[in-house]
Amino acid sequence: MQKIVAQIAQDLKVRESQVQAAVDLLDGGATVPFIARYRKEATGGLDDVQLRELDGRLAYLRELEDRRATVLKSIEEQGKLTPELRAAIEAVPTKQELEDLYLPYKPKRRTKGMIAREAGIEPLADALWADPTLDPAAEAAAYVKAEKGEDGSDFTTTAAVLDGVRDILSERWAEDATLVKALREWLWAEGLFTSKLVAGKDQNAPEVAKFRDYFDYSEPIARVPSHRALAVFRGRTLELLDAKLTLPEEAVPGQPSLAEGRIALHLGWRHQGRRADDLLRKCVAWTWRVKLSLSSERDLFARLRESAEAVAIQVFGNNLRDLLLAAPAGPKVVMGLDPGIRTGVKVAVVDATGKLVDTATVYPHEPRRDWDGALHTLGQLCAKHGVQLIAIGNGTASRETDKLAADLLKRHPGAQKVVVSESGASVYSASEFASQEMPDVDVSLRGAASIARRLQDPLAELVKIDPKSIGVGQYQHDVNQSELARQLDAVVEDCVNAVGVDLNTASVPLLSRVSGLSGAVAKAVVRWRESHGAFRSRQQLLEVSGLGAKTFEQSAGFLRIRDGDNPLDMTGVHPESYPVVQKIIETTGQPVQSLLGRADMLGRLRPELFANETVGVITVKDILKELEKPGRDPRPDFQVARFNEGVEDIADLREGMVLEGTVSNVAQFGAFVDLGVHQDGLVHVSQLSHKFVNDAREVVKTGDIVKVKVLEVDAARKRISLTMKLDAMPARRGDGPRDNRFEPARGGGRGRQEPAAPSAMASAFAKLKR
Repeated sequence: MQKIVAQIAQDLKVRESQVQAAVDLLDGGATVPFIARYRKEATGGLDDVQLRELDGRLAYLRELEDRRATVLKSIEEQGKLTPELRAAIEAVPTKQELEDLYLPYKPKRRTKGMIAREAGIEPLADALWADPTLDPAAEAAAYVKAEKGEDGSDFTTTAAVLDGVRDILSERWAEDATLVKALREWLWAEGLFTSKLVAGKDQNAPEVAKFRDYFDYSEPIARVPSHRALAVFRGRTLELLDAKLTLPEEAVPGQPSLAEGRIALHLGWRHQGRRADDLLRKCVAWTWRVKLSLSSERDLFARLRESAEAVAIQVFGNNLRDLLLAAPAGPKVVMGLDPGIRTGVKVAVVDATGKLVDTATVYPHEPRRDWDGALHTLGQLCAKHGVQLIAIGNGTASRETDKLAADLLKRHPGAQKVVVSESGASVYSASEFASQEMPDVDVSLRGAASIARRLQDPLAELVKIDPKSIGVGQYQHDVNQSELARQLDAVVEDCVNAVGVDLNTASVPLLSRVSGLSGAVAKAVVRWRESHGAFRSRQQLLEVSGLGAKTFEQSAGFLRIRDGDNPLDMTGVHPESYPVVQKIIETTGQPVQSLLGRADMLGRLRPELFANETVGVITVKDILKELEKPGRDPRPDFQVARFNEGVEDIADLREGMVLEGTVSNVAQFGAFVDLGVHQDGLVHVSQLSHKFVNDAREVVKTGDIVKVKVLEVDAARKRISLTMKLDAMPARRGDGPRDNRFEPARGGGRGRQEPAAPSAMASAFAKLKR
């Protein structure tokens, strides 16, 4: 364990004592949010990002140690574990290198090399390798068998014996861990990731055409961006693309390839015209072509996919975090409109607490075109319930419904309309929880209610939906689903606990994301609330069935009680620190109600005066900050993007238009912006700022409201190129785009373009340069 702690400390560039404390807490059942917020003294202030990384590395290194023990035991049982091999195995830092060392000892089916060794040919192979001046044919004559073996092996000719020599040497070299690692790293640094259209495929077929930029594609494998790697792998999975790892230079016929040269160099051998050199050259070539080329390609493709998936999952997690922490409209009466054409616009009104109070369906669009009737119905609902905000889903007929809402506001001023992402609303509507929450409401109307609630509080509503259904991912169906789910769950947990949860209004899905609370305990909390009424204090949590002292410790600080018996219960101060607050009260002579929000008074206090053996200075500082801004919400203030009148479809866009929109998704290569035309536009990373931008998230995040200028519109391919560089700036050398590659999305969100291959919008940037 000490070895693991030391490795993690080195990786995170922190002290071993910090890592050991965090590991002890995690092993003791503490959650990352709890440790990050309330155990800063123990961990030396490790934040949630560091703790998540630590937790991931801890799991990996423990798996590595378990596998290391298995490998050592296996080799030892074979009687082949030397002190040198044990030292090498105990020193390897990765699973890949461990498997490389284990390869020669790993139980495997009988190979040609094994068969040749069993036939007694290994001494010949050793002799020819040790002394290439020997004549292979002459030496092999002594090893020729009179007849075939009982197992079917045939070494009855000199050629067959020399083939056995080749199999023995090539297998031996292919299992040389040092050679395999050196060759793999060289190929990663120099190899090319290539793809071509599979022979016989119709390149004009719709499902094939979207991969056209990869029909003849080549790029250094170490520099392939995540989105392009995943696009090629997707094409290969669909059996549309043939992907290969190729050498930087093609081999000249009759001459050894670069890879063969690297193998020979590693072995310390070169062709000197000796009698056995031609045979040894064939053995080297065989080692590459038959043994190592395919396995190296497989290993490096796995490495590329793993790194590409890690980036894609990180992008998804970042976008999800931004969406969950988007500004809430707050406790306002909201009318949710779920747009539809023939099926009508579904309407749901929720009160300031999110309770569904009314529903309706109106038919302003084709085929009924009952515009006035729809306005009349909506107007009655506005007047009856005092609607303050109108949330419009951004799906089909969104702009037409937005126009309906605009006409409604002319008749009933005072409210405000907002276009809201409806991704995942249909998933929620059909969920078991939605049926429990709104048992007597039609599935289609539940979606409208969800749209209304996610405007009030995006976090509280979106936690009811599987994160993968929210639509802010990139190639989300092409990555490791268990790892995606694990990381997205961690993001949701961190967001929920960063904001805090109202104990008396939170739903079961929201409560189950609170530190320490399982789904079963969350249900028990709600049952207690329904039976006994609102919680008056955090201490009452201990009366909930199944919620013991440990769960209370982990969860209490993240649960808020407004207007309860103790004002501290509405803050992020943990109950275990209430005695510290009592000491502050005694020192200042002020009751707790008078302390809350008094930054002037609290700012003059010295944290050292209130620290003790259990509560350190860091925690006291946090307590004082919390008292200064009790129950503070880390989310930004609510604001709304205003779409341009008359711009309702991609056909309405023109080059040079300046529009306002909402960032719907962010990838490393750029940001997608919802302009209200059913198709997100792309601001390429080179168009985000006049300054160099490496990652789009340096400039924007999901949910940001931005102004953009239209560079180019390709209506036929549903592609919109945008820029955020609204003020002209003289072009400088090298200002051109570094990557402008797109491909239609697959399950990644509404009308979203995903990066694919070169030249998709080169004309837009060429015009920009001109």
